[in-house]
Amino acid sequence: MMPGVLYISYDGMLEPLGQSQVLAYLKRLAVDRPVHLISFEKMDDWANVAERERLAHDIAASSIVWHPLRYHKRPTAVATAWDIAKGTRLGLWLVLRHRLRIVHARSYVSSVMALAIKSITGIKYLFDMRGFWADERVDGNLWPRTGRMYRVAKWFERRFLLGADHVVSLTHAAVTEMQRFSYLQGHMPPVTVIPTCADLARFKPMARESKTAGFVLGYVGSAGTWYLFDEVVACFAELLRLRPDARFLIVNRGEHAYIRERLSAAGILEGVVELRAATHAEVPQQIARMDAGIFFIRPVFSKQASAPTKLAELLGCGVPCLGNAGVGDMAEVLEGEGVGVALKAFDQASLEAGLAQLLALVADPSTAARCVAAAQKHFSLDEGVTRYRSIYERIGG
Repeated sequence: MMPGVLYISYDGMLEPLGQSQVLAYLKRLAVDRPVHLISFEKMDDWANVAERERLAHDIAASSIVWHPLRYHKRPTAVATAWDIAKGTRLGLWLVLRHRLRIVHARSYVSSVMALAIKSITGIKYLFDMRGFWADERVDGNLWPRTGRMYRVAKWFERRFLLGADHVVSLTHAAVTEMQRFSYLQGHMPPVTVIPTCADLARFKPMARESKTAGFVLGYVGSAGTWYLFDEVVACFAELLRLRPDARFLIVNRGEHAYIRERLSAAGILEGVVELRAATHAEVPQQIARMDAGIFFIRPVFSKQASAPTKLAELLGCGVPCLGNAGVGDMAEVLEGEGVGVALKAFDQASLEAGLAQLLALVADPSTAARCVAAAQKHFSLDEGVTRYRSIYERIGG
């Protein structure tokens, strides 16, 4: 058996993200080396005893040793400091007790724990960056760029990048940005790009269970914060002008009131929209009902490091997409692989031109196969696991 790994996630495994973006990888990586997993679980999730027991059994069956800790939210700084102290203490004990050789930290808060453990034990440290978190807080108007929290987070980011034995980035665009950081000139750590992957055994082309009349434009996931939903609605309004038979299928959890408000403000009639919730397991069947997907993300600096999961899932199902430039590697994937359109502006002329290209792609019978091939090339979970395994072998043996 190869040397063991301590994986630290500040996201809970009882959350959908933890299951799709942590456990999906670890179950495969645990086949050939011991894996201890520290996660921080939200109180509401932990209260669901049946789901907790099901997940614990599932994790144990994968030979992963799970060490769930409680997540504390308020007061923010004190609660986070408390979580960091508890995670660091537990992680340190696990590293010494089981002689683990690698600490794999998902994002920034976990990396504070990992760096502390490395400073004491000398363990190899993998910084799984997931994005420019500090800049996301500023771009999302949660922190002022001149504020103390931003300066502290950027100070830690510098320590993470200089202290890491290896870095994982979601995008090539983020690597290009990091290479411009003054403190990394001559000190750039080894970096591997592993985008947000999807389980392409689940997200694959499938027959439609129910055929919705007309052209179906699909939207999956969140509509707030980073997403330009008003621009999406404007695009659908333009599509209705080009294709009066168009229908808008929106799959979303928790934002239905906001979505209805924005659709109403744009004068979109309820009869052409289907707004529904779906579990993660049900999403592939909903995507199968779509002729094309659409989502626009704010093209701010921090989004250079983002790889939207929905892009991988839509392409895996053979569905071409209308997206936008300025978000990680998305434009290169969409237009480089001939599987979608990346808008550079959202004025009417740009929307009309983009929709014309999208409709041409949908009409091309070879497009679905290209979408699947692009998903396999860029977002395959198998390829993601292979790259993580290679990193583990390089830094930990």
